[in-house]
Amino acid sequence: MTADGRPPKVVCVGSMNHDITVWVDRPPMPDETLHGDRVAEFRGGKGANQIVAASRLGATTAMIACVGTDPRGQFLIEGLDLDAVDVSGVSRIETPTGVALITVDPGDVSIIVVAGANGDVTADHVDTWASLISDADVLLLQGEIPAAPARRAAEIAKGSGCVVVFNPAPFNEVAEAVAPLADVIIVNRNEAIQLGGISAGLVITTLGQGGSDVTTVDGTVHIAPFDADVVDPTGAGDAFAAALAVGLAEGLPPVEAARFANAAGSLAVGVAGAQPSLPTRSQVEERLASE
Repeated sequence: MTADGRPPKVVCVGSMNHDITVWVDRPPMPDETLHGDRVAEFRGGKGANQIVAASRLGATTAMIACVGTDPRGQFLIEGLDLDAVDVSGVSRIETPTGVALITVDPGDVSIIVVAGANGDVTADHVDTWASLISDADVLLLQGEIPAAPARRAAEIAKGSGCVVVFNPAPFNEVAEAVAPLADVIIVNRNEAIQLGGISAGLVITTLGQGGSDVTTVDGTVHIAPFDADVVDPTGAGDAFAAALAVGLAEGLPPVEAARFANAAGSLAVGVAGAQPSLPTRSQVEERLASE
């Protein structure tokens, strides 16, 4: 709960993807046809994953996005409905719904994203739903929609006192547009290098099974990881980002919010699929109490 005793309000302007995941024993070599162990389809997209995670952690949530009029778009909207996410800002358009092709092997995960309808999100679309942003405590942004609507969302948030939490993944031109307006930036080690001299009041670097680092003007604090059995790392970073946002909105200091986020991420890696893996509040609190 926030300081005034209500659930935090979190809104996301971002992507929604239909995930097709294949598990393999090892990555394929060039020109090689490799047999997979199994295939599954899930609801995904970094934006949708993060807002679903925030909802499961107790936030009041809303999504601003675009999906196609195809069955995949309906599948994704139904998923948000199941997790009580406000979908009034999700538009159905003629462009096919975004798709992510995911390969999971024992050592890593590889993802190819076809933007589809995500690429048609516009600044005008964001303006239409500006009230969802201005009424929120936290805005979640990532790198899977164009730079112009992402920046417009950040501008609306800054003008209304809404905290901008930016996860520049994948790292692209959106980072240059949004990072200067972000209050909190969440990066992995590679993204931290790409970020260069751009900074924010709070920068969190995720380290996979190594935990995370919290960097403020006072320096960097390392947050130890939780033990985890890795089944599928897809969505773990999104669980982390959402948990950090919810923790900060509830008034947790950055170090405590990062520990809360570490716990959420450690739970997400133990379940196959992005959205199926996102933990509930009770699961995260139980993990925190166990260590």
